[in-house]
Amino acid sequence: MITPKILKGFRDFLPTDAKKRNWLEKRLREIFELWSYEPLETPTIEPLELFKGSIGDDEKLFFHFADRKGRSVALRYDQTLPAVRAIAQNFNKLIFPFKRYQIQPAFRAEKPQKGRYREFLQCDADIFGDPSNYADANSIALSLDIYRQLGFKKVKVLINDRNLIAEIPYKAIVCIDKLKKIGEERVIAEMLDKGINKNTALKYLDIVRNLKPNESVNLILDFLFNYGFDADWFEFDPTIARSFSYSQGPIWEVIIPGFTGGSVLGGERYDGLFKKIFGLDLSGTGFGLGFDRTLQAAEEFALIPDLYDTVTVYITVFNRSLLADSLSCVNSLRKNGISCDFNSNPDVKLDKQFKIADRKNYRYVIIIGPEEAQKNLITLRNMKTKLQKTLELDQAIKIITKDSKN
Repeated sequence: MITPKILKGFRDFLPTDAKKRNWLEKRLREIFELWSYEPLETPTIEPLELFKGSIGDDEKLFFHFADRKGRSVALRYDQTLPAVRAIAQNFNKLIFPFKRYQIQPAFRAEKPQKGRYREFLQCDADIFGDPSNYADANSIALSLDIYRQLGFKKVKVLINDRNLIAEIPYKAIVCIDKLKKIGEERVIAEMLDKGINKNTALKYLDIVRNLKPNESVNLILDFLFNYGFDADWFEFDPTIARSFSYSQGPIWEVIIPGFTGGSVLGGERYDGLFKKIFGLDLSGTGFGLGFDRTLQAAEEFALIPDLYDTVTVYITVFNRSLLADSLSCVNSLRKNGISCDFNSNPDVKLDKQFKIADRKNYRYVIIIGPEEAQKNLITLRNMKTKLQKTLELDQAIKIITKDSKN
């Protein structure tokens, strides 16, 4: 015998939480496809060499191992690099510009803490094959529209351009990216730990403080305004640096004022990845959305609908001899697109079946006793009002269907 337990950094999702996650994933897919993005899926395992040398400081977080043939492989660390690989491999099968979204688990050997897990759902959306800053602007507009359509009243995207800090080395950028989170003193301390002397560290911070929007950033700001976003939904922020080593050109993060869980989305252009890894001259720009943080924010702002307030029907089984009548009823309801449940064990007492239906918040219960079966009728009980009536199944289907549309 073993004790049931879960590995650190991994999670189970019981029905209440799983329903919320399913709701958010469904809404995200709807929004992506409203913007004409197409789905893409890649394997859970990729060659380690795909990620190695492209991520930056966080390579220590790879889950990697040797497979049965001794090849070095890694669990999906992010979705950008696998997408780049898939596009390079299937280049002749795609129409460019290619807009792709991807919602799959990613794996990182993080130190488990609140909001950080070793397996998490990652949501990406990217445009491949459009080198213009209009593609970046489109990606940033989608970044905002997602949260607007989820019901958030106030969202802000912070925008910078890595070209503005091209003279700052990557090891300093990784530190500067934490400026708002940990403050100037700790950023300087981290740069010192990385071998950057204090005067140089102060110089880098001074460069960041004095940055002004360039042509690319101004184009994006104009695009967002013309699309219809209020001016207080976006701003140039020179402290945004993005810690991925492949980030280049426009970079951005989305925050939700009043939400304490940090930024909920981050994006960048990464044209050099295709050239560096596959020798392919192709551009890419897009973002990764923090699924868990977005869901947490939606809960904090009470934006998740009542996922149990649905018209679901429970068909009781009166006894063994009437099981066939109940099964026929279940079949008819499902053919009419009505979600329903029943107790497959005909020996369970009727009162216990009613308790199950009540605990699961089912809207209706159908009873088919000897009298109903003899007359080819059913009794429909509304679990909210406690009212019930005996009628033909077709009539009951009309009532339930009408209720589901209200």
